[in-house]
Amino acid sequence: MPEPYDVITMGRIGVDLYPLDIGVPLARVETFGKFLGGSPTNVAVAAARLGRRTAVITRTGRDAFGEYLHQELQGFGVDDRWVTEVEEYPTPVTFCEIFPPDDFPLHFYRQPKAPDLEIHPPELDLDAVRDARIFWMTGTGLSAEPSRAATLAALQARSESARSESPAREFRTATVFDLDWRPMFWAGGDHSSVAPARYREALAHATVAVGNIDECEIATGEREPHAAARALLAAGVELAVVKQGPKGVLAVHRDGSTADVEPLPVEVVNGLGAGDAFGGALCHGLLAGWDIARIMRYANAAGAIVASRIACSSAMPFPDEVERALAEGAVTDDTAAGPSGAAS
Repeated sequence: MPEPYDVITMGRIGVDLYPLDIGVPLARVETFGKFLGGSPTNVAVAAARLGRRTAVITRTGRDAFGEYLHQELQGFGVDDRWVTEVEEYPTPVTFCEIFPPDDFPLHFYRQPKAPDLEIHPPELDLDAVRDARIFWMTGTGLSAEPSRAATLAALQARSESARSESPAREFRTATVFDLDWRPMFWAGGDHSSVAPARYREALAHATVAVGNIDECEIATGEREPHAAARALLAAGVELAVVKQGPKGVLAVHRDGSTADVEPLPVEVVNGLGAGDAFGGALCHGLLAGWDIARIMRYANAAGAIVASRIACSSAMPFPDEVERALAEGAVTDDTAAGPSGAAS
């Protein structure tokens, strides 16, 4: 049988247009950098940078931006075989504004509908999904059909395989639900009446849940980190990871082990890709079989490095950069600058 992927992610993709002018409102920005974007896609890039074999399941428009995304995925070493085209809708574009240290407004252009919400269940390679050591999906994929049905089909395939005696079972590490709450993608926005139920349905199939306080509240109704972690475990996962921004990250495992890890000191340039770097590093640590405290420290360091850089996908760190940041106890200017000596 084919070698299983280390990580398969599923969901959002697009083109990020980030200003090269920091602290300038979008209306006055004159120069932009163009980057591969979309949270689950960036997670696949982050894991690939750390040496993992990754692929992404998503869809683009049939346009020049779609071609660009294929080129970028291939350049980053992410398998793009399941990145297919949708004739009806353009490839999404996302603009951001950069106001360090903690204000990074996003402006999504995903109308009338994003192609990545047009993933249909029959298009899925469920054998590859079942066999992947880690399968990573996001809350955005639950926000509209047919993406919701496809996401649940993938999750159910993972659950059914885990209950079987399939030979691929020995390779499986985790089914990760990135809570990824984006209210602008849901009918009703912050007051969506359907999102909590859809989150609970997906949590029943996941083994790991990852989210910040707002995302945990949508999934569980809880905002206090320990209460949110307990609620996520009660919903069915084995490991709950609650990201708390400047307060660090809390991880609680069903076996009783916990890790409450402080953030790594960093001069923030753009915080938007930090969570995706965290996700890729989380996958890397799970695959390596580390204890949860080590995984959280490593993932925190990866996220901090990306927060020190303007871009997201191209800013994802290599293993030696993460280890250097951990050894130094902070993201230094040299680490922020990247291997080439210039900021990513």
